[in-house]
Amino acid sequence: MKLRSFFIILAISVFFILSLAGGSLYWILAQSPLNLLSGGVLREPTTAIFVPKQAPVMISLLVNPDRLEALAKLIAFPQNRRRSHQQFLTLEKQLLAKTGLDYSQQIQPWLGEEITLAVTSLDFDHNSSNGVKPGYLLAVKTKDSELAKEFIQASYSKDAIAGTSDLIFEPYKGVNLIYQKNRETPVNNNLSATAILNNVVLFANHPKILRDAINNVQVPDLNLKHAPIYQDALKTITEPHIGLLYANFPALSAWLGNLPIPELPEIKENITVAFSLKSAGLVAQTALIGVSEAEDHPPSLSEPVGALAYIPPDSILTAAGTDLNQLWTQIATGLATESPLQQVFNQAINSLQETLGLNLSEEIFPWVKGEFSLALVPNPNGDEPDGIFVAQKVPEVNLAEILEKLDELAQKQGYSVGKLPLLDTTVTAWTKLTAGKGNHNGSVAQLEAHVSGLYLETDDYVIFATSVAAMSQAISNPEMTLIRSEKLQQAIAGLSPENDGYLYIDWDQGEKLLEQKLPIVKVVELSIKPLLNNLRSLTISSQGSENGIRRGTVFFNLGVR
Repeated sequence: MKLRSFFIILAISVFFILSLAGGSLYWILAQSPLNLLSGGVLREPTTAIFVPKQAPVMISLLVNPDRLEALAKLIAFPQNRRRSHQQFLTLEKQLLAKTGLDYSQQIQPWLGEEITLAVTSLDFDHNSSNGVKPGYLLAVKTKDSELAKEFIQASYSKDAIAGTSDLIFEPYKGVNLIYQKNRETPVNNNLSATAILNNVVLFANHPKILRDAINNVQVPDLNLKHAPIYQDALKTITEPHIGLLYANFPALSAWLGNLPIPELPEIKENITVAFSLKSAGLVAQTALIGVSEAEDHPPSLSEPVGALAYIPPDSILTAAGTDLNQLWTQIATGLATESPLQQVFNQAINSLQETLGLNLSEEIFPWVKGEFSLALVPNPNGDEPDGIFVAQKVPEVNLAEILEKLDELAQKQGYSVGKLPLLDTTVTAWTKLTAGKGNHNGSVAQLEAHVSGLYLETDDYVIFATSVAAMSQAISNPEMTLIRSEKLQQAIAGLSPENDGYLYIDWDQGEKLLEQKLPIVKVVELSIKPLLNNLRSLTISSQGSENGIRRGTVFFNLGVR
C-alpha cells in the first residue's frame, strides 16, 4: 500500500465528510460603511417574495455594493486602498462585460440596498420542442424609482433606434410589463423583460417570468419568502449578514444538468447560507435541511483538538475533529439515499476506495473514535505533499490489532515491515527495495530501501506519516506546531469555539493542489476570482444539528489588513 496516495486520498475523503457535515457549500457575493463592521444587517431578502418556493437557487446581496467598497477602503492599510478600489472596478467590469452598461453612470445613481438573482424555473414554457428554457429573475431595490425608469427607457430606446426589436407594453394585474419582441425570434433570451413595482425593479428573460413573479406576490403560498422550509432555515441565522444564498439541491442539480425537471422531486434537501463580514474576512453561516438523523446532537468540541500538536505550522491542508466514524455515519445515514448530495459523495468515496484497495468505512473510519488530525505538508524535495495522520487512543479500540492488520496489508502489497531509529525514538516503517541507477561506467545498480510510510505510538496517540521527513516534523519540536501558530488562530477567528472540528486550507499553498484533485474548485475559483485575490486561508466547521437542521460555518480569511 503506497501511504502517500493513501493520505492524499484520505484527506480528500475527510474533506467531503467535514464539508457535508458542515452543510457546505457555496456563494459570495444608515449609509455609513461603519455599520457593516458588525457583520452586516439583521434582515432577510424582501425580494424573495417574487421568487417561487420551488426555485433551484437564489442569491441576494443585502447592502449596496458601494458600501462594501467603502468599507474595504476603510479597513485596508492606506497603501492597499488603491488596489482594493481596482478590485471592485474589475468585478464591476466582469459582471457587466456583456451588457454594454456603465455602472457609475447608468446604475449607481438609482441602485438601492438589495439585489436578488434567482433561477425561478427549470423550463418555463414546458415545451419539449424548443429545448430546456430556464427562467431567470433579477430583482433590484431602487433608492430613486424615477431614475430607474429613465434608465430602463434609455436602454430600450437604444435597441429601438437600432431597429432590431419591437417594444411591447403589457398591463398585467396593475403592473406595466415592458419587453422586447425580436423581429426574428419571439422574445429575446437575455434579461429583456422589465417591470417596476414601487421601489423594486424586475428584470427577466421572458414576460412569463415577470407574470409569475407578480402572481407570487399576490399568492403567499407560491413564493419562497413564506415557504416553511425556508423560514425554518432563516431562524438558525442570528448574526448580521450582507448576503444570503438559498439552494434547492434536487432542482439545482437538474438546472446544472440542463434538465426540465428534477430527477428526484420527492427529496427535500436544501441549504441556506448567510454571509457576514468580519475584520479579517467573510463568514458563511450555513443551514442544511433535509438530513434524516435519529436525534439532534450539539457540537462535540469547545477548543481545538490536542491531535493538532503533531501537525507542522506550514500545513497545506488540515482536518481535525473527534470521532471520524460518527461523522461518517452521519453522512452515510443522514442524507437521502438517492439525493444529489449522497450520489456525489458515494461516487467520490467509491473512487477513493478503488484506488486504495481499502474499504474506508470498514477498515479505517471505525477505529478513529477519539480525536484525529490529518494534514498534507510540503515535501522538502518539491514532490507531492507528504501526509501526517494522528489518531487518539481510546480504550474501546484494540489499536494493536488494527496496526497488525495494516502491517499485513502493507506486506501483501510487497512492503517490508521493520523498526527504524528516528531522532530519540523508534518507529515502524513500511519499506520496499528498489534498484537505483548504475553509474556511467556500467556498474551494477545498487538496491535502495524506499520508505513508503511509517508510524509511531505515543502514550495518547498513534502518528502515521508518508515520509521520514514528515514524521520528523511531527515529533521534533512541540513548540512549533499548527495548534500554537498564529496562522491557525487567524484561520479560526471567525468560527464558533463550539464545533465538531475544522477543515483548514492554507490557500496560498493549497490552491494548485485542490485544483488538481477537485476540478470543481477551478470552476468556482474562476467564477469569483476577484473575491479570492486576498484569500489567505479557508476554514470549514460544523456546529451539530438541531430540529433536523445541520449547521456549519465557513470562514474566508481575506487578509484585509
